[in-house]
Amino acid sequence: METAKAEVTQDLIWEGIRRDVSVQVEREPILASFLHATILNHNTLEAALSFHLANKLDSPVAPALLIREVIDEALESDAIIGAAARADLAAIEQRDSACHSLYEPFLFFKGYHALQAWRVAHWLWQQNRRSLSLFVQHRISVVFGVDIHPAAQLGQGILLDHATGIVIGETAVVEDNVSIMQSVTLGGTGKESGDRHPKVRCGVLIGAGSKILGNIEIGRCSQIASGSVVLKPVPEKSLVAGVPAKVIGTASCEQPAISMDQCAISKVDQLR
Repeated sequence: METAKAEVTQDLIWEGIRRDVSVQVEREPILASFLHATILNHNTLEAALSFHLANKLDSPVAPALLIREVIDEALESDAIIGAAARADLAAIEQRDSACHSLYEPFLFFKGYHALQAWRVAHWLWQQNRRSLSLFVQHRISVVFGVDIHPAAQLGQGILLDHATGIVIGETAVVEDNVSIMQSVTLGGTGKESGDRHPKVRCGVLIGAGSKILGNIEIGRCSQIASGSVVLKPVPEKSLVAGVPAKVIGTASCEQPAISMDQCAISKVDQLR
């Protein structure tokens, strides 16, 4: 039983990051101080994450030391944040061809950083600490170019690829295992109040520059072609494209978000 317990508590993702970073210290001595400060000086992924995010979100009115205290509080209070951080790393490794080791997104991919910082802002929102939550959202927008309202609901295993220009509104829902490319908007259609943003179900792939507007459902494992403007609900496992978007077929594969197969572009071209 003791052996089984040890296997459960072993953090393979964190151990892999530390192992790969140790190799990089030897290969790039000029980065040794940086790699020790961000990774090797910390015993857990959570400790490293709070240090790294706090230094990125640092500002004259809220220095990194104070921000780190807030991040640490969130991570200690809600274990789901750490679990989601690991699931998001695994998603990047599986889906992003530019990722060759888990330490790379942890240190250098701003989509990952924005998403983990949002998880802290979301936790603050749930604790009714809304002013601080909105402050963190503002810093995420300024630093990473990603604007996700802290009241939105996002699952785990999410990839924000490149991330620049992503906007996700207050009442939006993004379920598990969704991949979102750059310049995507999950927004409203005007000045309406209440539940007014899209509900993106699990396994969806949203292509670059797409705009999904209104309280509409994007069915699971569907695929939104790049540059589409989606104003109507999308059935599950559908491929939609155009301005305004329409269903042009079935998704290119069973799991578009995981395969990252964007052959939908060629199908759109055939319609022109």
